Amino acid sequence: MTLIKKSNQQHLPTVFDWMDQFFGNRPAFKEGWVAKVPNVNIAETETGFRLDVAAPGLQKSDFDINLDKNIITIRAQKENQTEEANERFTRKEFNYQTFERSFVLPDTIEQSNIEANYADGVLSISLPKKEEAKLETNRKVAIQ
Repeated sequence: MTLIKKSNQQHLPTVFDWMDQFFGNRPAFKEGWVAKVPNVNIAETETGFRLDVAAPGLQKSDFDINLDKNIITIRAQKENQTEEANERFTRKEFNYQTFERSFVLPDTIEQSNIEANYADGVLSISLPKKEEAKLETNRKVAIQ
């Protein structure tokens, strides 16, 4: 029998690796548990941005949105506790759902008018643009 040594080929980064690092979408490993990070969609409109966080099974009270300078942080934590009592034993189980995502906001956001809404398992955050940052559409330019 012959032992063959495997070569330690280096992993070449892909576009997905770069995106995960840029957007901070790497799962956190802590004490053997994997923290699940919800998917986020970001859409730009003429008047602002909309951040949609897919977080089904949570309630409005489970969320905490914090704005510190130009960084918006979205946190959620939910605790589920079940208890089963029998003549011979009592069993309690605790389950925690938690996540945190942070995004750097551009300077063009009007931070005093940020609004959030949670409906049907989606947290939507409206990030309006400042007046000077809004794009003018369908405007004629006079030729001189």
